[in-house]
Amino acid sequence: MVTTDRATAGSGLGRLFSLRGATGPLVGLVLLCIFLSFATDSFLSVRNLLNILDQITVLGIMAVGMTFVILIGGIDLAVGSVLALAMMVMGYLSNDMGLPLQLAIVVALIVAAGTGAVSGLLVTAFGVPAFIATLAMMSVARGLANMITDGQQIVGFPGWFNLMAIIRYGGFLTLTVGLMLVVFALGWAFLRYTSAGRSLYAIGGNAEVARLAGINVKLATIGVYVVSGLLAGLAGVVLAARLDSVQPSSGFTYELDTIAAVVIGGTSLSGGTGGIPGTIIGVLIIGVLRNGLNLLGVSPFTQQVVIGLVIALAVAAEALKKK
Repeated sequence: MVTTDRATAGSGLGRLFSLRGATGPLVGLVLLCIFLSFATDSFLSVRNLLNILDQITVLGIMAVGMTFVILIGGIDLAVGSVLALAMMVMGYLSNDMGLPLQLAIVVALIVAAGTGAVSGLLVTAFGVPAFIATLAMMSVARGLANMITDGQQIVGFPGWFNLMAIIRYGGFLTLTVGLMLVVFALGWAFLRYTSAGRSLYAIGGNAEVARLAGINVKLATIGVYVVSGLLAGLAGVVLAARLDSVQPSSGFTYELDTIAAVVIGGTSLSGGTGGIPGTIIGVLIIGVLRNGLNLLGVSPFTQQVVIGLVIALAVAAEALKKK
């Protein structure tokens, strides 16, 4: 049994960087771009395409952590609230307590990673289902974010911080977009070239078989939630740079967009299959879809309906493929 499962996992790992599992989403992305290029006058402009990259930075960074979580068959509903908590910790320490912004960012990232560690411990040490554990953390993190400033926003950061999301180096990429691309590259390399990354596929395929094969499933699970929390905090820092402010209501429903991007990109909710290339496509689909609907003048309420239908279609396609 162990030999068979490991062989199956190995054959899947050989296809990790190929887009075979994300061919459908890739075709969908191309067709969506073709449609919007004819339906609008400005979609294919360089300025608009660069705007799309700027708009998906927060989602893209969080989606890498969510990919790891879903690969092991877990879920993380707390990322949006953790993003808000990290933002408020950073803003409070730098603007109200007078700490250097760089140090405040480090502390905020540590707090965000700590929330992931708590979620991972609830899942592994206490046997709490991931859905319930992260749902509880979502509530706790959002409450703490509001408690820090009694629900008030904090405005104004050093000029260099906001310029990270404004100045386009070489006329194309901002530092925040560059940071997202680095996170994508590191996430892909981790899954592709490290034994720890490959073990996530084994855990998602069959956690008990992975344990019998010598993988420390509990430690890997905690580590995955720590990374998810850390990247949610990093996304909060990026969002603060874009807005030049922080508020405890930030990140509301971001967890839904993040999960949607990962699932649309071909990562199975049951775990064991998927990867960063597919997630990148899923993030681009969400970003292009929202941008295109805005260009077409579609109301935000209708956009929610469209995004929901896209998620449902993606999950249904996965189920049909398995059959």
